[in-house]
Amino acid sequence: MTVEGSALLDRAKAWLAEDPDPETRDELAGIIEAGDLAELEDRFSGTLQFGTAGLRGELGAGPMRMNRAVVVRAAAGLAAYLKGKGQGDGLVVIGYDARHKSADFARDTAAVMVGAGLRAAVLPRPLPTPVLAFAIRHLGAVAGVEVTASHNPPRDNGYKVYLGDGSQIVPPADAEIAGEIAAVKSLADVARPEAGWETLDDSVLEAYLARTDAVLAPGSPRTARAVYTAMHGVGKETLLAAFARAGFPEPVLVPEQAEPDPDFPTVAFPNPEEPGAMDLSFATAGSLAEAPDLIIANDPDADRCAVAVADGSGWRMLRGDEVGALLAAHLVKRGATGVLAESIVSSSLLGRIAEAASLPYAETLTGFKWIARVEGLRYGYEEALGYCVDPEGVRDKDGITAALLVTELASELKERGRTLLDALDDLALAHGLHATDQLSVRVEDLSVIADAMRRLREAPPAVLAGLAVTSAEDLSQGAGGLPPTDGLRYTLDGARVIVRPSGTEPKLKCYLEVVVPVADRGGLAAARARATELLAALKRDLSTSAGI
Repeated sequence: MTVEGSALLDRAKAWLAEDPDPETRDELAGIIEAGDLAELEDRFSGTLQFGTAGLRGELGAGPMRMNRAVVVRAAAGLAAYLKGKGQGDGLVVIGYDARHKSADFARDTAAVMVGAGLRAAVLPRPLPTPVLAFAIRHLGAVAGVEVTASHNPPRDNGYKVYLGDGSQIVPPADAEIAGEIAAVKSLADVARPEAGWETLDDSVLEAYLARTDAVLAPGSPRTARAVYTAMHGVGKETLLAAFARAGFPEPVLVPEQAEPDPDFPTVAFPNPEEPGAMDLSFATAGSLAEAPDLIIANDPDADRCAVAVADGSGWRMLRGDEVGALLAAHLVKRGATGVLAESIVSSSLLGRIAEAASLPYAETLTGFKWIARVEGLRYGYEEALGYCVDPEGVRDKDGITAALLVTELASELKERGRTLLDALDDLALAHGLHATDQLSVRVEDLSVIADAMRRLREAPPAVLAGLAVTSAEDLSQGAGGLPPTDGLRYTLDGARVIVRPSGTEPKLKCYLEVVVPVADRGGLAAARARATELLAALKRDLSTSAGI
């Protein structure tokens, strides 16, 4: 055996000796016994990196996987960070979803916090991520942890960290916590008592549900009928309770996806945006004697909300940008004041809506960790189905309250014999047709993404879809007053393109937007056809330029 192979085996055996989980110990012991150096190299080539998304990765043994040993180190690093900030006697509240190992990771986190001298409280069962985000501020916690991998594949789990303001961590807190995690030399140094933390009752959930009432206008119509899927996640009970409190008709459930199931058996990826994920919802809607007014889907931890509407003889998923604009216009019509904010990859239509209403507007980097920090925020969204409609209650995206608000809008339109599609037409007539799409490439080899970004930086396109590129910005240098981030932004005559690596998945994401003027309602069909043509050409030309 080579010196490198011997050192790799020594690292694996040292990890095995302190792994607290019998399952991953057995897994790793089998790999060591088989002498599978390639597999060990994959698991011990480094460590999962703690960043502004916290941790996320595939379950399994070793420092490059999500497991109890990695979580204990992460919790110890967070505890050390909080103590270093003078919050060593503060409360840390912990939530978790229904994925494999989530309850174990939550319990380990609570034990580490108590062992470090902090107080810890764990939500009573798997609940939506926005309930945890709400609980942090409601309970006056100094930090919160949500164990979830959101809409990632079944083999993944993750670890999302919030600070006491109820928002997800941003730099420099992420690097400081990562430094404390790296300083943990051995799990034997981390105290983990068997008890001492609190398991919360339903009072926090009840307080969250009471707060959901605030997103609706008193006396507004509540007549829209919905089909709902929880996508095998944890949203069902909370959403049904919120809808019942609000007085909406009880949503019809997609039975195959209603209950939590960490294996997500009916979908390739448990993300409403993925092809095929909504097929069972469409089938359920089509089976009803009376067609519903809309279909609502949450992702597995219920912080995202997808909406589909009847379109001719079938159902059409609305893009996140379409729902984002509809909710903004609805709030503006209700007299909302404050800042409307979105991420840079979302549609510029929100800025037009804000300008027309004489409301302040802000653009942030991708992620609600940035949107939630906008001073004076009234409403924020990003195109990946995330909407913050009650920032005073939840400073994060919230798929439950977003579902309530879009159902209120659908009800108001229904009372006037109109639909969400009619409302989108109104926005196109008022501001021009803003059409968005995404070119998303999932890779096995991350070097494919790095190569594409390098190619675009070295030879930025001058023309895309026949439109001249009027400016090319490297967002890693900072742009428009935003912090540096790995991304590229191209402004064209009547279009915009942003290219960036995903922060949570092995994907290269390209966000496309075209704006087509519309003179009158009779011109809508031609404008849509032109937008479809331009978006297809943008995808084709950008793929060529990036070599993907």
